[in-house]
Amino acid sequence: MAQEKGAGFTAEEKAAMKERAKEAKAQKAGQTRADGEKDVLGKIAEMSPAEKAIAERIHALVGQVAPELVPRTWYGMPAYAKEGKGGKVVCFFQPGEKFKSRYSTLGFNDAASLDDGAMWATTFAILEITDEVEARIIALLERATGR
Repeated sequence: MAQEKGAGFTAEEKAAMKERAKEAKAQKAGQTRADGEKDVLGKIAEMSPAEKAIAERIHALVGQVAPELVPRTWYGMPAYAKEGKGGKVVCFFQPGEKFKSRYSTLGFNDAASLDDGAMWATTFAILEITDEVEARIIALLERATGR
C-alpha cells in the first residue's frame, strides 16, 4: 500500500473513513448488540471465500472466548468492543483485500491487555485457520480480555 509522499489517502483509505463516519453516527443513535452482529456478519458475507472462512472462525472464537465483547464494524471491518456507549474496540479483523495487502490480519488495540514488557505485537498476519492458529487466537483473546 505504498504511495508517493504527498499523494494523500488511497481510495480504500477514503472508503474506510467514510464507513467509520457512518459507524460513529450509528453508535450515537444507540446501535444495539444485534445491530452490530448484523453489520459484522454482513461484512463477513462480502469477503472472498478464503477471508470469509477466517473471519467466520474468528467471529465464532470471540463469541466463545470473550462473549462480553460486542460485535460491531470499525472502519468497515469486523471488530469487537467493550460493552457500553463509547466502548473501545479491543480487536478487529482486517481482510487483506480491503487494503490490497497480501494477507489478512487480526489486530488488537490499546484496550486489549496484551502488554508484555517494553515491546509486544498487536497485529498478527493470518493466512489460514489451523489448529495451531486457533489456539494462538484463543490465547490472545483470553489475554486481551484479562482472563
